[in-house]
Amino acid sequence: MPFTTNYNDIIKQLDQIDPISYARNRNFLHGDVTMLSPYISRGVISTKQVLNSLLARGFELAEIKKFLQELAWREYFQRAWQQLEEDLFNDIRHANTGVLHSKMPTAIATASTGIQSIDRAVQQLYKTGYMHNHLRMYVASIACNIAKAYWQMPSQWMYYHLLDGDLASNACNWQWVAGTFSGRKYYCNQDNINKYTNSHQQHTFLDKSYEELHETPVPDILKDSSALHFETHLPASRELTLDHSLPLLLYNSYNLDPAWRQEEKANRILVLEPSHFKQYPVSEHVIQFILDLSKNIEGLQVFTGEVYEIPGLSQFPAIFSKEHPAFKHYPGNKDSRDWMFPHIQGFYSSFFSYWKKCEKALLKKEKEFVLAERA
Repeated sequence: MPFTTNYNDIIKQLDQIDPISYARNRNFLHGDVTMLSPYISRGVISTKQVLNSLLARGFELAEIKKFLQELAWREYFQRAWQQLEEDLFNDIRHANTGVLHSKMPTAIATASTGIQSIDRAVQQLYKTGYMHNHLRMYVASIACNIAKAYWQMPSQWMYYHLLDGDLASNACNWQWVAGTFSGRKYYCNQDNINKYTNSHQQHTFLDKSYEELHETPVPDILKDSSALHFETHLPASRELTLDHSLPLLLYNSYNLDPAWRQEEKANRILVLEPSHFKQYPVSEHVIQFILDLSKNIEGLQVFTGEVYEIPGLSQFPAIFSKEHPAFKHYPGNKDSRDWMFPHIQGFYSSFFSYWKKCEKALLKKEKEFVLAERA
């Protein structure tokens, strides 16, 4: 399942998504998922762009509500990060109870749980950098609520390998499963896994009722655990060719948008900061994906180093980047990201309190879009 890194192919993929079918079967392993998440996560396309594409194709809000809700979850988590900052990576609402250790269950990391759909999903993650969202929940549930591992290290393990790694979504989803960002822990059993992965396995440690799972001691296969070490291998930095009479545009692993300030004459640098990747490590596969996506940006140069190490940084007439919680330290002006709901900011205690605000904004946007089309 190779992901294209060609911008024109990404836009074609965007224009072909089926949000109605997605709503019906997205939870199934072979359902009509969009496979756009790596490009949204990396800032190649935006949630606003996806919404506008669907409206331009004539979809009405009522028929694509579920799809838009899933996009809104992404923005909800980003707003949470803006508000909570580093506290996002600690228990958000509740303490993680019932934890036995803070390591990674070995059977999950080695794809040897004995649950075939889970083991295949982990192998696919290592090979392709992708795992279906429903299977991510299953893996998190097994790690946190069956193996009773604290959520942080397993979540770091998954983020390390994901091409669509989004720090806010990853941390919040793991916390949702572990019960630290929700009212209760999420459990899956073998029947549920069989249903959504089209499998028929029996006699596993998950082949129980949900009531039994809550009381089940840690299965023998999950008792072994280890502390994982994650390291990012960044490319060697090359000498930059800079024109200090022109503005400087700063790109990063979350802003690889070829259309951003596209018409401006400027220096364009993809900044790969060792400090960022030491704090949030990713695999070589992910780094290569980022580098390949960056090739869509004309004139972009890659700089491995801290942003303040860019030669002659104070000499540029202006510096621009896109706002992002991981890169607040960038100097200069920060453009807003292309939000679906730019005016709905702050931290909401639940997604659905946030979504109520979003629905009102969507109705207004739909009316404006229809009027513009008729004009």
